[in-house]
Amino acid sequence: KMNSNRGLDYTALVITVVGAIVWGLIGLFNWNLVSALFGSGSWLSRIVYIVVGVCGLYTLSFLGRVTDRSEV
Repeated sequence: KMNSNRGLDYTALVITVVGAIVWGLIGLFNWNLVSALFGSGSWLSRIVYIVVGVCGLYTLSFLGRVTDRSEV
């Protein structure tokens, strides 16, 4: 069975990983890449955080799909 959401899956995963790297930079160096690029508290920064959050929630669906494939 071909997964029609494969492009969306990879996009969400890449954005989630980038978000994790940003949080790593904040934790290790107290440096926020998003704020450095788009300004602290700007509407563009908020959009970036919202997109990363939505992608993170979407990647939770991977858990169900991985479990389904391992049972086959």
